[in-house]
Amino acid sequence: MNHLNIFIVSDSIGETGDLVAKAAISQFRQNFESTAVKKIPHVESVEQLREVSVIASGQGAIVLYTLVKQEMREYLKRECERLGIPAVDLLGPVIGVIGETLGESPSEEPGRVRLLDEDYFKKIEAIEFAVKYDDGRDPRGLLLADIVLIGVSRTSKTPLSQFLAHKRLKVANVPLVPEVEPPEELFNVNPDKCFGLVISPEKLNTIRKERLKALGLKDDANYARIERIKKEIDHFYKVADRIGCHVIDVTNRAVEETANVILGIRQNKN
Repeated sequence: MNHLNIFIVSDSIGETGDLVAKAAISQFRQNFESTAVKKIPHVESVEQLREVSVIASGQGAIVLYTLVKQEMREYLKRECERLGIPAVDLLGPVIGVIGETLGESPSEEPGRVRLLDEDYFKKIEAIEFAVKYDDGRDPRGLLLADIVLIGVSRTSKTPLSQFLAHKRLKVANVPLVPEVEPPEELFNVNPDKCFGLVISPEKLNTIRKERLKALGLKDDANYARIERIKKEIDHFYKVADRIGCHVIDVTNRAVEETANVILGIRQNKN
Protein backbone atom coordinates (compact mmCIF):
# COMPACT_ATOMS: atom_id res chain seq x y z
CA MET A 1 0.00 0.00 0.00
CA ASN A 2 1.50 3.33 -1.10
CA HIS A 3 -1.02 5.54 0.65
CA LEU A 4 -2.66 5.17 4.05
CA ASN A 5 -5.63 7.05 5.48
CA ILE A 6 -6.16 7.19 9.23
CA PHE A 7 -9.29 8.68 10.76
CA ILE A 8 -9.09 9.93 14.34
CA VAL A 9 -12.62 9.94 15.78
CA SER A 10 -13.10 11.79 19.07
CA ASP A 11 -15.79 13.39 21.20
CA SER A 12 -13.18 15.99 22.19
CA ILE A 13 -10.46 17.58 20.01
CA GLY A 14 -8.79 14.30 19.00
CA GLU A 15 -5.33 15.24 20.25
CA THR A 16 -4.75 11.93 22.04
CA GLY A 17 -5.59 9.85 18.99
CA ASP A 18 -3.50 12.10 16.79
CA LEU A 19 -0.42 11.63 18.98
CA VAL A 20 -0.86 7.86 19.08
CA ALA A 21 -1.33 7.69 15.31
CA LYS A 22 1.82 9.72 14.63
CA ALA A 23 3.84 7.69 17.13
CA ALA A 24 2.76 4.48 15.39
CA ILE A 25 3.28 5.82 11.85
CA SER A 26 6.81 6.96 12.74
CA GLN A 27 7.77 3.30 13.01
CA PHE A 28 7.22 2.93 9.24
CA ARG A 29 9.62 5.53 7.84
CA GLN A 30 9.10 4.78 4.18
CA ASN A 31 5.36 5.38 4.44
CA PHE A 32 5.37 8.26 6.92
CA GLU A 33 4.96 11.04 4.34
CA SER A 34 2.35 9.11 2.35
CA THR A 35 0.03 8.73 5.34
CA ALA A 36 -2.90 11.12 5.75
CA VAL A 37 -4.24 11.58 9.28
CA LYS A 38 -7.66 13.17 9.45
CA LYS A 39 -9.18 14.25 12.77
CA ILE A 40 -12.95 14.11 13.23
CA PRO A 41 -13.41 15.95 16.55
CA HIS A 42 -16.44 16.74 18.72
CA VAL A 43 -18.49 13.74 17.59
CA GLU A 44 -21.66 13.77 19.68
CA SER A 45 -24.13 11.39 18.02
CA VAL A 46 -24.41 7.92 16.47
CA GLU A 47 -25.55 9.61 13.26
CA GLN A 48 -22.13 11.29 13.00
CA LEU A 49 -20.43 7.96 13.70
CA ARG A 50 -22.47 6.32 10.96
CA GLU A 51 -21.42 8.98 8.43
CA VAL A 52 -17.78 8.73 9.45
CA SER A 53 -17.87 4.95 9.12
CA VAL A 54 -19.26 5.13 5.59
CA ILE A 55 -16.63 7.67 4.50
CA ALA A 56 -13.82 5.67 6.13
CA SER A 57 -15.00 2.54 4.37
CA GLY A 58 -15.05 4.34 1.04
CA GLN A 59 -11.48 5.57 1.52
CA GLY A 60 -10.13 2.30 2.88
CA ALA A 61 -9.12 4.09 6.07
CA ILE A 62 -8.07 2.83 9.48
CA VAL A 63 -10.18 4.25 12.33
CA LEU A 64 -8.67 5.13 15.69
CA TYR A 65 -11.15 6.38 18.24
CA THR A 66 -11.05 8.06 21.63
CA LEU A 67 -14.66 8.15 22.78
CA VAL A 68 -15.41 8.36 26.50
CA LYS A 69 -19.02 7.18 26.27
CA GLN A 70 -19.33 3.41 26.24
CA GLU A 71 -22.48 3.55 24.10
CA MET A 72 -20.64 5.49 21.40
CA ARG A 73 -17.62 3.19 21.51
CA GLU A 74 -19.77 0.08 21.14
CA TYR A 75 -21.74 1.58 18.26
CA LEU A 76 -18.60 2.56 16.32
CA LYS A 77 -17.07 -0.84 16.93
CA ARG A 78 -20.14 -2.58 15.48
CA GLU A 79 -20.22 -0.26 12.46
CA CYS A 80 -16.54 -0.80 11.71
CA GLU A 81 -16.93 -4.56 12.01
CA ARG A 82 -19.98 -4.49 9.74
CA LEU A 83 -18.15 -2.48 7.08
CA GLY A 84 -14.87 -4.33 7.45
CA ILE A 85 -12.95 -1.28 8.66
CA PRO A 86 -9.77 -1.83 10.70
CA ALA A 87 -10.48 0.00 13.95
CA VAL A 88 -8.76 0.48 17.32
CA ASP A 89 -10.40 1.69 20.52
CA LEU A 90 -7.61 3.68 22.19
CA LEU A 91 -9.47 4.73 25.32
CA GLY A 92 -12.13 2.14 26.21
CA PRO A 93 -9.87 -0.68 27.46
CA VAL A 94 -7.88 1.72 29.67
CA ILE A 95 -11.05 3.27 31.13
CA GLY A 96 -12.38 -0.23 31.80
CA VAL A 97 -9.28 -1.43 33.66
CA ILE A 98 -9.05 1.75 35.77
CA GLY A 99 -12.77 1.61 36.59
CA GLU A 100 -12.54 -2.03 37.68
CA THR A 101 -9.45 -1.36 39.78
CA LEU A 102 -10.98 1.66 41.53
CA GLY A 103 -14.43 0.15 41.75
CA GLU A 104 -15.87 3.32 40.23
CA SER A 105 -17.84 4.24 37.14
CA PRO A 106 -16.28 6.77 34.73
CA SER A 107 -17.90 10.19 34.35
CA GLU A 108 -17.97 9.85 30.55
CA GLU A 109 -17.40 13.60 30.14
CA PRO A 110 -15.53 14.54 26.95
CA GLY A 111 -12.62 16.97 27.29
CA ARG A 112 -11.89 16.26 30.96
CA VAL A 113 -8.15 15.88 30.31
CA ARG A 114 -7.95 19.44 28.99
CA LEU A 115 -9.64 20.73 32.13
CA LEU A 116 -7.12 18.82 34.23
CA ASP A 117 -4.26 20.27 32.21
CA GLU A 118 -5.63 23.80 32.65
CA ASP A 119 -6.00 23.22 36.38
CA TYR A 120 -2.43 21.94 36.61
CA PHE A 121 -0.98 24.94 34.79
CA LYS A 122 -3.00 27.33 36.98
CA LYS A 123 -1.44 25.70 40.03
CA ILE A 124 2.08 26.00 38.60
CA GLU A 125 1.45 29.63 37.69
CA ALA A 126 0.24 30.37 41.23
CA ILE A 127 3.27 28.64 42.80
CA GLU A 128 5.67 30.60 40.58
CA PHE A 129 3.82 33.80 41.48
CA ALA A 130 4.18 33.09 45.22
CA VAL A 131 7.93 32.56 44.81
CA LYS A 132 8.39 35.69 42.70
CA TYR A 133 6.47 37.96 45.07
CA ASP A 134 7.56 36.39 48.35
CA ASP A 135 8.81 38.52 51.23
CA GLY A 136 8.00 41.84 49.54
CA ARG A 137 10.54 41.27 46.75
CA ASP A 138 8.58 43.12 44.10
CA PRO A 139 5.76 45.43 45.28
CA ARG A 140 4.23 45.42 41.79
CA GLY A 141 2.93 41.93 42.51
CA LEU A 142 0.68 43.23 45.28
CA LEU A 143 -1.80 44.66 42.79
CA LEU A 144 -1.75 41.46 40.71
CA ALA A 145 -2.33 39.09 43.61
CA ASP A 146 -5.53 37.31 44.59
CA ILE A 147 -4.40 37.46 48.22
CA VAL A 148 -1.90 39.67 50.02
CA LEU A 149 -0.44 38.60 53.36
CA ILE A 150 1.23 40.97 55.81
CA GLY A 151 2.88 40.28 59.13
CA VAL A 152 6.05 40.49 61.16
CA SER A 153 8.86 37.98 60.65
CA ARG A 154 8.12 34.30 61.49
CA THR A 155 4.33 34.43 61.19
CA SER A 156 4.35 31.74 58.46
CA LYS A 157 3.70 34.10 55.55
CA THR A 158 5.81 32.11 53.08
CA PRO A 159 4.48 28.59 53.85
CA LEU A 160 0.95 29.99 53.87
CA SER A 161 1.57 31.62 50.48
CA GLN A 162 2.71 28.29 49.07
CA PHE A 163 -0.20 26.40 50.59
CA LEU A 164 -2.71 28.82 49.05
CA ALA A 165 -0.82 28.67 45.74
CA HIS A 166 -1.64 24.96 45.61
CA LYS A 167 -5.27 26.10 45.75
CA ARG A 168 -4.59 28.02 42.50
CA LEU A 169 -4.48 31.41 44.25
CA LYS A 170 -1.83 34.01 43.46
CA VAL A 171 -0.39 35.20 46.77
CA ALA A 172 2.09 37.96 47.57
CA ASN A 173 3.37 38.66 51.07
CA VAL A 174 5.05 41.62 52.75
CA PRO A 175 7.07 41.54 55.98
CA LEU A 176 6.47 44.49 58.27
CA VAL A 177 9.39 46.11 60.08
CA PRO A 178 9.04 49.37 62.10
CA GLU A 179 12.15 50.89 60.51
CA VAL A 180 10.99 50.25 56.95
CA GLU A 181 8.03 52.04 55.37
CA PRO A 182 5.68 49.55 53.67
CA PRO A 183 5.48 49.84 49.87
CA GLU A 184 2.91 52.34 48.63
CA GLU A 185 1.27 49.62 46.54
CA LEU A 186 0.18 47.90 49.73
CA PHE A 187 -2.21 50.73 50.53
CA ASN A 188 -3.80 50.48 47.10
CA VAL A 189 -4.72 46.82 47.55
CA ASN A 190 -8.39 45.98 47.99
CA PRO A 191 -8.75 45.44 51.79
CA ASP A 192 -10.86 42.35 51.15
CA LYS A 193 -7.83 40.72 49.51
CA CYS A 194 -5.44 41.59 52.31
CA PHE A 195 -4.92 39.46 55.42
CA GLY A 196 -2.76 40.42 58.38
CA LEU A 197 -1.15 37.63 60.40
CA VAL A 198 -0.53 38.32 64.08
CA ILE A 199 0.88 36.15 66.84
CA SER A 200 1.28 36.49 70.60
CA PRO A 201 4.59 38.07 71.66
CA GLU A 202 5.41 35.09 73.89
CA LYS A 203 4.89 32.53 71.12
CA LEU A 204 6.89 34.61 68.66
CA ASN A 205 9.66 35.01 71.22
CA THR A 206 9.96 31.21 71.45
CA ILE A 207 9.87 30.75 67.66
CA ARG A 208 12.53 33.38 67.05
CA LYS A 209 14.84 31.99 69.72
CA GLU A 210 14.63 28.57 68.12
CA ARG A 211 15.30 30.14 64.73
CA LEU A 212 18.45 31.83 66.03
CA LYS A 213 19.67 28.57 67.57
CA ALA A 214 19.11 26.76 64.29
CA LEU A 215 21.30 29.36 62.60
CA GLY A 216 24.02 28.84 65.22
CA LEU A 217 23.45 32.26 66.78
CA LYS A 218 22.83 33.36 70.36
CA ASP A 219 19.16 33.50 71.27
CA ASP A 220 19.46 36.84 73.11
CA ALA A 221 19.75 38.90 69.91
CA ASN A 222 17.47 41.93 69.59
CA TYR A 223 15.44 39.99 66.97
CA ALA A 224 14.14 37.65 69.68
CA ARG A 225 13.72 40.09 72.56
CA ILE A 226 10.17 40.49 73.81
CA GLU A 227 10.39 44.30 73.81
CA ARG A 228 11.42 44.30 70.17
CA ILE A 229 8.66 41.87 69.27
CA LYS A 230 6.01 44.02 70.97
CA LYS A 231 7.26 47.05 69.04
CA GLU A 232 6.94 45.13 65.76
CA ILE A 233 3.43 43.95 66.59
CA ASP A 234 2.35 47.51 67.47
CA HIS A 235 3.68 48.61 64.07
CA PHE A 236 1.81 45.73 62.42
CA TYR A 237 -1.53 46.87 63.89
CA LYS A 238 -0.95 50.45 62.71
CA VAL A 239 -0.39 49.24 59.15
CA ALA A 240 -3.28 46.77 59.27
CA ASP A 241 -5.64 49.50 60.54
CA ARG A 242 -4.50 51.84 57.78
CA ILE A 243 -5.23 49.20 55.15
CA GLY A 244 -8.45 48.02 56.78
CA CYS A 245 -7.52 44.39 56.20
CA HIS A 246 -8.64 41.23 57.96
CA VAL A 247 -6.46 40.27 60.92
CA ILE A 248 -5.99 36.61 61.82
CA ASP A 249 -4.36 35.40 65.04
CA VAL A 250 -2.07 32.53 64.05
CA THR A 251 -0.72 31.87 67.55
CA ASN A 252 -2.19 28.38 67.87
CA ARG A 253 -3.07 27.71 64.25
CA ALA A 254 -1.37 25.44 61.76
CA VAL A 255 -0.82 26.79 58.26
CA GLU A 256 -3.71 24.66 56.97
CA GLU A 257 -6.06 26.12 59.59
CA THR A 258 -5.10 29.70 58.74
CA ALA A 259 -5.58 28.93 55.05
CA ASN A 260 -9.08 27.59 55.74
CA VAL A 261 -9.95 30.78 57.63
CA ILE A 262 -8.82 32.88 54.64
CA LEU A 263 -10.66 30.69 52.15
CA GLY A 264 -13.80 30.88 54.28
CA ILE A 265 -13.68 34.68 54.41
CA ARG A 266 -13.15 34.83 50.64
CA GLN A 267 -16.07 32.50 50.03
CA ASN A 268 -18.39 34.59 52.17
CA LYS A 269 -17.37 37.72 50.29
CA ASN A 270 -18.20 36.17 46.89
